[in-house]
Amino acid sequence: MLQTSSNSAAQSAMPYHEFYRDNFEPRNHYRPMWEHIRRTGQNELAEKAHEAHLAMHTDGVTFTVYGDHEEGIERVWPFDLIPRVIPASEWSQLEAGLKQRVRALNMFLKDIYHGQRVIKDGVVPAELVYEGKDFRREIRDIDPPHDIYTHISGVDLIRNVDGRYLVLEDNLRTPSGVSYMIENRIVERRILPEFFAQYRVRRVEHYPALLLQALRHLSPRGKDQAEIVVLTPGIYNSAYFEHTFLAKEMGVELAEGRDMVTKNNVVYLKTTHGLRRVDVIYRRIDDDFLDPLCFRSESVLGVAGIINAWRAGNVAIVNAPGAGIADDKAVYAYVPDIIRYYLGENSILQNVPTYQMSNAEDRAFVLDNMEKMVVKAVAESGGYGMLMGPSSSPSQRAEFARHITRDPRNYIAQPVIPLSRHVCYLDGELESRHLDLRPFIIYGEDIEVVPGGLTRVALTKGSLVVNSSQGGGSKDTWVLAE
Repeated sequence: MLQTSSNSAAQSAMPYHEFYRDNFEPRNHYRPMWEHIRRTGQNELAEKAHEAHLAMHTDGVTFTVYGDHEEGIERVWPFDLIPRVIPASEWSQLEAGLKQRVRALNMFLKDIYHGQRVIKDGVVPAELVYEGKDFRREIRDIDPPHDIYTHISGVDLIRNVDGRYLVLEDNLRTPSGVSYMIENRIVERRILPEFFAQYRVRRVEHYPALLLQALRHLSPRGKDQAEIVVLTPGIYNSAYFEHTFLAKEMGVELAEGRDMVTKNNVVYLKTTHGLRRVDVIYRRIDDDFLDPLCFRSESVLGVAGIINAWRAGNVAIVNAPGAGIADDKAVYAYVPDIIRYYLGENSILQNVPTYQMSNAEDRAFVLDNMEKMVVKAVAESGGYGMLMGPSSSPSQRAEFARHITRDPRNYIAQPVIPLSRHVCYLDGELESRHLDLRPFIIYGEDIEVVPGGLTRVALTKGSLVVNSSQGGGSKDTWVLAE
């Protein structure tokens, strides 16, 4: 079982502050920004915040929240003016750690869908893989183009009380948020150009070009002839803005499953001029709904026969079906072992300590200490299927205890890590809020980490939940040039 003494100490310590030192003096890389804010005053910030909201509204930058009702509520993307700044030396270590992690997870996926050496050698328990909701037996022995499964990854990072970055979770199925990262930068440049005048900030706006280059690299007919489609579940999906944004920025077709058909293991797009062959599909729908002939037969969102076309090597699917088992939150605990096994290296970025509910000793400890834990369903995302122990009620803890006892493989638990904080401009005041960081990694001819990412902010005072679906917001993320 995991040791808890250091975790208890961490919970009682003050969270790391990104902006301030312990004496509330700005850190060196924030000093030019802080001096500008002091000179101009908060009245100007109020005007800028209003302009930013109007810009997001005018540009149609929205997301959809689903609650107890079937119909979602569309909202303007919540954006905070004060950017997060990451020095170049700090970013270089993050970049190396992210590349290492994605490379190893890709090798893990290739292995478990082929020889399964990692299981035979006892590195990862067989039952952990075979009982995983996102392990797809249907795709065993399929060879994706260039052996790439994890084309697009979003790895969630937090900082502990010492300021050390930790990986909170991996997102390898259909990671979202990159369009908001870009829109944050566009609005920030438009509204606060004077901030940028004092810094050399690396670009994030070239992400669609990097993605397009990676997608073309996968084309079975060669990159010069590549016909690419973004496959969306449709306008009611919470990330539909992002689907349309990326298709438009890359200059490729946005299509729903009903707009495509397979013939003789080749995928075609229906057009007014007839059928047009498709080489690469950037799918934004889950595996379950991707192919009714292979997965859920009642699905009307996917394309019948797409998996056979993929198996035949006639189309590339991004991310590869079955990639979700590598971001299963129970498998996550083994990623440091996976990195050592495939790369012969120690992890550059460490995990948050994780308790496996399928382990009887871990389970007993967590059930006795649920008020100190974050409990997560292993295949959920967006802040759903999660219990925040310190803010939970006895009845909520009892309900999760029943879920864990009934299906322990489906849950993990982690000690509460006090997320780092950052200054935000909220309701006319500068206040500190908790945040995390989701950098985006593209695996094409090489592995590229976009210098920045989506900084998500828990806008509710004291909250540690940063997901936009749960009331969180965002910041522009600046990586400084050397």
